[in-house]
Amino acid sequence: MTTKTLFEKIRDREIPATIVYEDDEFIAFKDIKPAAKVHVLIVPKKPYPTLEAVEMNDQMQLRLLQLARRLAKELGVSDNYKLHLNVGDKVQAVPHLHLHLLGGFDKETPTAL
Repeated sequence: MTTKTLFEKIRDREIPATIVYEDDEFIAFKDIKPAAKVHVLIVPKKPYPTLEAVEMNDQMQLRLLQLARRLAKELGVSDNYKLHLNVGDKVQAVPHLHLHLLGGFDKETPTAL
């Protein structure tokens, strides 16, 4: 038996989170240490350890970006947001594919990563 990732535990409601979206394929929730006014993690429910574990022709990648655009609009940041994706165990804090949606920037807010 493998140990669940933090995101699998959130998906399974074993750890609380502020969920902003959920369907059969994805769950999205607020980051507990936000780096912007809006900082949401969009996570496939299937536990891909990293983007490189996803087959190149897997349409989940397209649906992930489509969902990011949809959530940016719903969260009121579609005119000014960033998407951030870490790949690999040296840069991923959680070994489960996830996309950061950051928004709500203004002229006084630094936006460089």
